[in-house]
Amino acid sequence: MVKTPSFGRPSADGLRFSFGTLTVLPVRVTRWDRDAARGGMLCAPLAGLVVGAGAAAAGLVLLSLGAGAPLAAVVSAAVPALLTRGLHLDGLADTADGLGSGKPAEDALRIMKRSDIGPFGVITLVCVLLAQVAALAQAYAASWPRGALAAVVAGTVARLALTLAARSGVPAARPEGLGAAVAGVVPVRGAIGSAVTVTAALTAASGAFLGANGVLRTALAVVVALGAAELLLRHCTRRFGGVTGDVFGGLAETAATAALVVLSLG
Repeated sequence: MVKTPSFGRPSADGLRFSFGTLTVLPVRVTRWDRDAARGGMLCAPLAGLVVGAGAAAAGLVLLSLGAGAPLAAVVSAAVPALLTRGLHLDGLADTADGLGSGKPAEDALRIMKRSDIGPFGVITLVCVLLAQVAALAQAYAASWPRGALAAVVAGTVARLALTLAARSGVPAARPEGLGAAVAGVVPVRGAIGSAVTVTAALTAASGAFLGANGVLRTALAVVVALGAAELLLRHCTRRFGGVTGDVFGGLAETAATAALVVLSLG
């Protein structure tokens, strides 16, 4: 009898893959096959939840010590970078350099593999980090629950964007690397299920702390964040012929920034 895989239930291998590749937490990846990658990408929002919770906790500690909203925002923006070794920010910069080069796909991919960061990458990093800090400062200034929830939502939805980007039908741009390992591993049904589950959980948490306005704002933030990431994903797929690890990093930072901007409004 053929055993039907469960796409919605995280496995130990999937959790190790997710936390071992998406965070600096001391988790050893014991399997690097397609099944483990599938579980890992389905568990990506859980890794994002941990990263976001760490960012929120750091911001709240500073607020409790008397620091203002701007400093709490800076720390909340810095924690995700520390917990990922700057992996996603580096991917964002490399993706910006590749897209901004205007060169054919093969040449653009070579540019993205370089260790240095070009002018497009620098400008993109500066703008994105400024936007994240400004949005978090606005949220913390409104209230500490709103600021903390913004950090959690941004961290979670950033990794949910990775789950959706790893869905079936999205090709890898290279035959090697993290992009090739996870490209197309998540069934569309599993990706949609994860999106619905994560969105419901985030809006419920926002409703508990912020009421009906929090539910609406969070739902809109998730939709806008995933929409922005999807637009970037499609552009990169057309431009490079598929996804790479750098593209995944760019998607995560794009989704996080878009979510924070929406959550800071109103």
